[in-house]
Amino acid sequence: MIKKLAIESTPENIAEVEKFVEDMSLEFSVGEEVFGNILVTVTEAANNAIYHGNHGDESKKVFIECIHLESKNTVIFTIEDEGAGFDFTNIPDPTSPENIEKTSGRGIFLMQQLSDDFNFSENGSKVELHFKI
Repeated sequence: MIKKLAIESTPENIAEVEKFVEDMSLEFSVGEEVFGNILVTVTEAANNAIYHGNHGDESKKVFIECIHLESKNTVIFTIEDEGAGFDFTNIPDPTSPENIEKTSGRGIFLMQQLSDDFNFSENGSKVELHFKI
């Protein structure tokens, strides 16, 4: 089963993303701990798409898709923006002493830590987050 959401690149639309995650989590009987991980990572990815990918350009959209793989007891969220992408292979470690005061890179670090698997594609403008439920 695939569910989709498209939002304009405005910070107010994060509330729609949160509602989408809540609805999917209820529909697929996601446990409380996994729900928290999904909510943090998907909203972080959507924020990144709005601010960094689409540069807050309200004429550009962020596309979110949720796929439930019942046979694997997994949900996959895909978040894609209409930006040019970025070099996702060269992200500084936010836990390194020299980066501890910097705010960049923390969202991707959270996605990596809280999802069961994640990967970038489309030159970095698309991220896929996997969660065992």
